[in-house]
Amino acid sequence: MNQKKIDGECLFCKTKKHQIVFENDLAYSTYDSYPVSEMHCLIIPKRHVKDYFSLTQKEIIACNLLILDMKGNIEKKDNLVKGFNIGINSGKTAGQSIMHCHIHLIPRRDGDVKNPQGGVRGVIPSMQHYTKKL
Repeated sequence: MNQKKIDGECLFCKTKKHQIVFENDLAYSTYDSYPVSEMHCLIIPKRHVKDYFSLTQKEIIACNLLILDMKGNIEKKDNLVKGFNIGINSGKTAGQSIMHCHIHLIPRRDGDVKNPQGGVRGVIPSMQHYTKKL
């Protein structure tokens, strides 16, 4: 069974009300079903749109407002959170598995990885840590 779709429909277009943490007219936030860290969440535009580059300016603003709402909510619930990674996979080559734009907000805690240097650069593991090109 394809876990990304239910009866041929987009999972993010079928999110249930009780799964929504915050929402506005154009987007909503929910917790990730396969979290990288505790309280890893997704910010998702309500309009079915393939990727971030297809969002309207109003949708980008709506998503950014929800990122801030979720950040504040997470920090209130867990004082061990000391940072965040914000990530967007755009296209299959970049790791996008559900073809409906979504933004990952991943809370980070001291010691959650041995060496966090490079952060999102870790999507290509050999490039995560800074090395000067000659």
